[in-house]
Amino acid sequence: MDHSRAPVLESLEEFRRRGDVVFGPPGHKQGRGTDPRVADVLGLDVFRSDVLSLNGLDDRRQSQGVLEQAQDLMADAVGAERAFSSTCGSSLSVKTAMLSVAGPGEKLLLSRNAHKSVIAAVIINGVEPVWVHPKFDTRRIRPSPRTYGANCVSTPDAKGMLLITPTDWGTCADIRGVADTCHELDVPLIVDEAWGAHLPFHSGLPTWGMDAGADLVVTSVHKMGGAIEQSSVFHLQGDRIDPAVLKQREDLLGTTSASSVVYGALDGWRRQMAERGHELLDAALRRAERIRAVLREIPGLDVMGGEVIEEGLTAEFDPMKIVVDVRDLGICGMQATEWLRAHCHVDMGGSDSCRINASITYADDDETEKVLVDSLRTLVDNAGSIERRPAVHLPEPAVLELEQAMLPRTAFFGPAEQVPPSMRPGGSPPR
Repeated sequence: MDHSRAPVLESLEEFRRRGDVVFGPPGHKQGRGTDPRVADVLGLDVFRSDVLSLNGLDDRRQSQGVLEQAQDLMADAVGAERAFSSTCGSSLSVKTAMLSVAGPGEKLLLSRNAHKSVIAAVIINGVEPVWVHPKFDTRRIRPSPRTYGANCVSTPDAKGMLLITPTDWGTCADIRGVADTCHELDVPLIVDEAWGAHLPFHSGLPTWGMDAGADLVVTSVHKMGGAIEQSSVFHLQGDRIDPAVLKQREDLLGTTSASSVVYGALDGWRRQMAERGHELLDAALRRAERIRAVLREIPGLDVMGGEVIEEGLTAEFDPMKIVVDVRDLGICGMQATEWLRAHCHVDMGGSDSCRINASITYADDDETEKVLVDSLRTLVDNAGSIERRPAVHLPEPAVLELEQAMLPRTAFFGPAEQVPPSMRPGGSPPR
């Protein structure tokens, strides 16, 4: 296929060139009614590209519409059989994927380190979740994915499994091992690979879900890719999930006013990765390793790397995630993040009671590399001035594996009682 093409962007460009006058939504009429104060912040071009229907842009009278062409190119670029773009983020995509596999009262295996979208989907469609607990790295107090195959075998009536990998800390599950076990039972494997949109485009990155045999992979292209927020794609292969059913479920949940701006960003990012992805990611990988090497030389910083694979805590690790344990500085990760934002104007990707993380992407350059390294040096130099707080003591992982007393949907719609602030942990005592 011709990956120099970008059907959505080409159609938007042609729409601008024609100068069509539109008498339907959106009401700002391609920016003519936009408040200049808004345009000063957001830019006028985003409104000029905001049209309601991509199909209305396609004046070439071809057998396929603009979006279908873009989706075919996306599937080809990543080695999937089908691709469906979503402008409602992977929160909706994950719900759609789950609805396509299991319905009310049916069992679905779910990674317990799930995003809130998974919990929302369980409530919406009334499935019976069979929670699969990840292996915990008790030293770092974070869950680490592992092979979940045994749980598939012990739940033969499950309709499929949803696996979350990579985590937002870069740790990855053994997708192929899980896929093989699921397929022995002839049930599909869904992979919530929100943090893995970049994986198909470089062999030095963890295994891409489609390559490992997953049936359906959901990616958030705005996280590690180059599209704007709410950009998501379903990638489908095999015959265990009917594409017509998947599309029907997406139509059920998705918006009827899809953003052409999001579609255009997805289309352009696919073209960029198809043409230059390996080159751009290669440079980003070298940059991440250089940053990791420098940070390892700074006293007080414990930088995570490939040792988590050797220790059996994860199957693979995304090297574009810079994960740093700051406890030797006498502070927790949340404090470090707050201090860096307040004093260095640097926003980290995430934090917990132990660590902070930063995502390195192909968009980083020498300047952002220097900012990150210099800011962490400054944090180390000033750690002594940061208020000391009591250490966080979490229970053993087994204690957190609670019994499920009822279906989450039943609990959500059951009787509820508002707990007064005085009764909440840490709340003010009654007077």
